[in-house]
Amino acid sequence: MAIKVLALPLDVTKREQIEDVVKKAKQHFGRIDALVNNAGYGYLATIEEGEDDEVRAMFETNVFGLVDMTKAMLPIMREQKSGLIVNVSSIGGITSFAATGYYHATKYAVEGLSESLALEVKPLGIDVLLVEPGPFRTNWAGPSIKHSATVIDNYAGTAGERRKQTDARSGKQVGDPVRAAQAIIDAALSDTPPLRLLHGKAALDFAYKKLDFMRGDFDAWKATTVGADFPEGAG
Repeated sequence: MAIKVLALPLDVTKREQIEDVVKKAKQHFGRIDALVNNAGYGYLATIEEGEDDEVRAMFETNVFGLVDMTKAMLPIMREQKSGLIVNVSSIGGITSFAATGYYHATKYAVEGLSESLALEVKPLGIDVLLVEPGPFRTNWAGPSIKHSATVIDNYAGTAGERRKQTDARSGKQVGDPVRAAQAIIDAALSDTPPLRLLHGKAALDFAYKKLDFMRGDFDAWKATTVGADFPEGAG
């Protein structure tokens, strides 16, 4: 069976390219069954060290590029009454670490957008799959990651240590990109794809830890939380 491939250049921060690529793909294949929003990169900086231009540029790729690609594809999928949108998030869209706060902000945005999108398009025959990888042996922590030019010594024990760990682990991560891709394919071909698909044991461990942390706060402050409502029976 011949595999049909159409390779086109695309910068997701350029809307005119997005429109052109989507149009050519639709013309070439006749339909579009899946969109994988995978464009994105990381940025190492404390919140105080973050440079406005760099932060905004990362949001343009990680968030608004994803939004623009999705909006360009949805009319086709709505007309087909079928489709799958795969949004590559991160375990960093569930839990946070020092030195990557701005990156987390982009991925938390992807998580929130995807949850709402899933509710909106499910009745139209379109599924949404959030992929949440842990540390994988890709270029994320290597050539593709950006660093703030400003480094403040007071953060050496928190963000500074995270920077060192990120550099040291690059190329040694336990996550296998080939197996990760197959996991996405398996979920995509499932009759009932999940909304969230964690990738790797580290991601699973971090996610459970975040759930336990949140439940601890919720339970410890339950009385204060409930007490913020009007008393029962109050007019």
